[in-house]
Amino acid sequence: MHLPALPVLLPFFAAILILYPWFNKRLHLQRLVAQFGLLMLVAVSMLTLFKTLADGPMGYAMGDWEAPFGIYLLADPLAAFMLVVTSVLALCTHLFACGGEDKTGRFFHPLFMFQLMGLNGAFLTADAFNLFVFFEILLIASYSLLIHGGGRERTRAAQHYVLYNLIGSAFFLIALALLYRAFGTLNIPDMASRAPTLPEESVPLAQAGGLLLMVVFGVKAALLPLHFWLPRTYSTTSVPVAALFAVMTKVGVYSLWRIHSVVFGHDSGELSDLGVVPLAWLSGLTVLAGAIGALASQTLRWLIANLIVISVGTLLMTVAMGTTQSVAAGLYYTLHSTLMSGAFFLVAGLILMQRGQAEDRFVRSRPFLYPVFTGVLFAVTAMAMIGLPPFSGFLGKVFILQAAVDSGDAIWVWPLVLISGLAALIALSRAGTTLFWRTQGSVVPEAKEKVSNVHLVASGLLVATTLVLVIGGGPLTEWSLRAAQDLHAGVTLNYLNGGQP
Repeated sequence: MHLPALPVLLPFFAAILILYPWFNKRLHLQRLVAQFGLLMLVAVSMLTLFKTLADGPMGYAMGDWEAPFGIYLLADPLAAFMLVVTSVLALCTHLFACGGEDKTGRFFHPLFMFQLMGLNGAFLTADAFNLFVFFEILLIASYSLLIHGGGRERTRAAQHYVLYNLIGSAFFLIALALLYRAFGTLNIPDMASRAPTLPEESVPLAQAGGLLLMVVFGVKAALLPLHFWLPRTYSTTSVPVAALFAVMTKVGVYSLWRIHSVVFGHDSGELSDLGVVPLAWLSGLTVLAGAIGALASQTLRWLIANLIVISVGTLLMTVAMGTTQSVAAGLYYTLHSTLMSGAFFLVAGLILMQRGQAEDRFVRSRPFLYPVFTGVLFAVTAMAMIGLPPFSGFLGKVFILQAAVDSGDAIWVWPLVLISGLAALIALSRAGTTLFWRTQGSVVPEAKEKVSNVHLVASGLLVATTLVLVIGGGPLTEWSLRAAQDLHAGVTLNYLNGGQP
């Protein structure tokens, strides 16, 4: 079955088709091709999730080169969950961009699709080197998307972003060289099978490579002190790009789950729990840094970026806990935080277009063209991000707190989760009262031209996903637990070795 390859091939062929001159000169055709491709991608991702939950992992050897020699794609429930959240986020953010943001520069649509190709490939690959390749694909596309539309602030932020990621890519290659020397393979399940019986002389190299790889994924995930690029980058780029970038940090967290929870997990001999203690400390400090940044934010987009830092720190705490329950809780929280962060950026885009020169700064400004609709979206998203019941953020945080009790980490996890929630409540309450209540004068005349029905529909759809996460909370938590159990029980490893999933 070719299903595991489709999430990579669909955006690739859509991008190539859009680049064809006949399509490239007609913006409306580019939008149609991209939207059709994204709808297909959502359907394929959903089908992949249900099939992996029902039948177990699905593998795909590109060119019939079997693992560990060829490019091997593997769809299991963990990867399928990430495919679903990415495709839903991409569909809504791209629809928002079709409201006019895609006109500010050339090649927005093919770059958007290449970005998705890299993201989906990173989630599906079963090989650490191919993970590097897909990382580079998504990063190259993100460099161009970041400065789409131009501007001094975007260019300056892009310089920091590109520099950080180029350094991270160099360290990635060094880490892979060390791991290949130690294990003799870079196939992730193959590495996991060799880790408990690794020769003594290879252990130091494997430890060095694993720790260096943790640093690389820390750069991608914005782990303190490697997080400083994120607030400026996300707050200066265009709104739909910032919304799509909400999933970028989750790739780093996912990679830690995929590699460190398996290759350097509890049953990996001398490599067991590699780097867990420093990761626990740094994840907690990341949460605190994000909370302080949120309280100090002067614009809504900067505030949302710091809320993403908080969510990254919270997810990395689940990696540090290292249990099946913590991974399951982190996976559900990933669904929530990714979709709600992207939704919040789209809401910020609506606010930007309605406030004129004040943009999203926390200052007195003119009233909104759509005060009720915008206010409801802001309130729902804010309460979900804070973690207030009955929204998805509350369910995700309760799941994490329960996992902390089961793992014996409640003494440090609980205070951090509760303090960050309080900081988010204070920061968002101040933001909401300033944006919606401190108004004077009349509506900005340009708002009627800037805000289209496409913007309203796209932002409304993405905000509504929090209700889906709540209504489907029971099945989703069960499926998350199933994905975590498969990851920790070595179901993927058994599948590649010819066993039954």
